[in-house]
Amino acid sequence: MEQLPGALVAAADGVVDGVEHRADLGCLLRTEGAGLPAEIVDRSQAVVELVEVSAQESGQLGGVIHVNAGPYPLVRPPKPAGSDNCLGMETDGAHVAGDVVGDVVDAHIESFVWARVLRYDLTRRHGRGLLGGRLYSQVDLPRMRDAGLTGGVFSIATNPFRSRDGRRMTLTANIGRLRTILESDPGVAVVDDVAGYRRARAEGRMAIFLAVQGGNAVGADGVASLPGVVSRVTVVHLTRSSLGSPSRPLGGARPRGLTAAGRDYVEALEARRILVDLAHVNGRGFWDALDALGPSTPAIVSHTGVRGVHDVWRNIDDAQIRAIADTGGVVGIMYHAGFLGESSADAVVRHLEHVVNVGGEGCAALGSDWDGLIVTPRDMRTIADLPVLMRAMAARGFSDGRVAGIIGANYLRVVEAVRG
Repeated sequence: MEQLPGALVAAADGVVDGVEHRADLGCLLRTEGAGLPAEIVDRSQAVVELVEVSAQESGQLGGVIHVNAGPYPLVRPPKPAGSDNCLGMETDGAHVAGDVVGDVVDAHIESFVWARVLRYDLTRRHGRGLLGGRLYSQVDLPRMRDAGLTGGVFSIATNPFRSRDGRRMTLTANIGRLRTILESDPGVAVVDDVAGYRRARAEGRMAIFLAVQGGNAVGADGVASLPGVVSRVTVVHLTRSSLGSPSRPLGGARPRGLTAAGRDYVEALEARRILVDLAHVNGRGFWDALDALGPSTPAIVSHTGVRGVHDVWRNIDDAQIRAIADTGGVVGIMYHAGFLGESSADAVVRHLEHVVNVGGEGCAALGSDWDGLIVTPRDMRTIADLPVLMRAMAARGFSDGRVAGIIGANYLRVVEAVRG
């Protein structure tokens, strides 16, 4: 979608119900068709920019508001009968989308890495970037909001080539930096449990959980030092560490699983009520981690594909899906075309469906890996294309309850079981 300066499409400066209204804040999506005035649901906040929402080419409704003090007010556009909401689903009360009905939570977003490396501004609306949405420029906070997300998990990846002390200090700095970026947007709340998520939603804010990818960021003896805001840790990431080994294309003749330190690490995460994420770990390490976990603690695989649909090294098999389901956990399906086997939203849906068929309705979740150097499906280049996935699930015959679970409820259930 093209962008225009807000001043070109917003109403003139003035006062709306006693609230100062400015027309010169930020950037808005170009819209097509007749405008529909937005309804201010909460007029108690400070300065807002009230703009029109319009029926766009795809038939969905969208709108943008800006606030320079306090939380974003809840703004809800009036919806004509039969219109689509921000996720492209019929708004008859039966489907789930954004703050209309239910929860929309992506369990794995990697966008912070680009803020670290290229100073990518997560608070600003971006286009598809120089590569047309491949590898990066797939997510920012405004586009998350437009797509109807009520929450997400931002991951902080570990640089394994730093020293042990360097990794710890860098993680501490990165947690602080990411929080500062996210909390500079008054429409975002950083949360560490589902109770916090629900408070954020009640305030009209998007709730963001923080996760660490690579347990070697602190090591087995450093779990106690992890800040309470860290809700999840991916035990093993891309390289072999003192904790264990990742899955690899060539595997190796005798791949090792988790080390003794890795098992201790899993136990320490469980004691801290931090979710154990088994994405990236090799098969032997996967089973070692489940052995180390208590029988009543859910485990997750935050972002993966499944071998029952596309048999490649990075994906998990049916036995692993069933094992995660047996713990009460979830498997998040990622959007990298190479692991999906086909470059389409339909391929994502087939992987989700396989997880449901093997592990049950409560086992599947969205784990996009947006901005994690992935090549996304042709019809789902960025988070702005989430409606395409919603329509693909509907076309596949997914029930309302299944969709609600996949797009948010299943992951939140697991977080609540572990963290409250």
